[in-house]
Amino acid sequence: PLITADQVIEEIEEMMQNSPDPEELEDVEEEESPRSASQADAILLQEMQTLTKTVNNNWSSEGLRHMKVWELSALLNHVERTISNYSEELIQQLAQRDELEFEKEVKNSFITALIEVQNKQKEHRELMKKRKKERGLSPQGSRMEKNSQMPIKYLNTVIPYEKKGIPPSVEDLQMLTSILFAMKEDNEKVPSLLTDYILKVLCPT
Repeated sequence: PLITADQVIEEIEEMMQNSPDPEELEDVEEEESPRSASQADAILLQEMQTLTKTVNNNWSSEGLRHMKVWELSALLNHVERTISNYSEELIQQLAQRDELEFEKEVKNSFITALIEVQNKQKEHRELMKKRKKERGLSPQGSRMEKNSQMPIKYLNTVIPYEKKGIPPSVEDLQMLTSILFAMKEDNEKVPSLLTDYILKVLCPT
């Protein structure tokens, strides 16, 4: 069932409040897959210990001088293999960090847009109340209001949202953020952005 924008805003605000930091997300992911993570860590730790032991035993000038060619070659291959493994692990960790940082940035942008729209809607409501009050006190209030009032077309647009039991994806939040910023600016792009959101998120083909 479709719910109102206020309901989805409340749901996403709650999600954002309960959303952990990237470091916490990493901890959760590690807890969710302890077997694979612990196996990878154990292998890397074992390789590091082996490499450290080899270095301590053989990488002195005297130790290297007494090593045979095949021993040096084996040691070199082991070092290169270990460096390669470390490099792959580092690349994966950096990629995961970048994803988490990007997700956090998207969520922060959504919160910013949401707060700005809510503040502007509140200001608009208060302004309407003030003008209504002034119109009631002044005989010419109706004419003055008609001349001075600036029409608001898209600020109070209702964004349809279908509750799926899971938080919105990063892509969904990006689309919602674009709609909110357009609403804040009372931009004529709101209808097209809203249509795009409905077709891609609510009614994908």
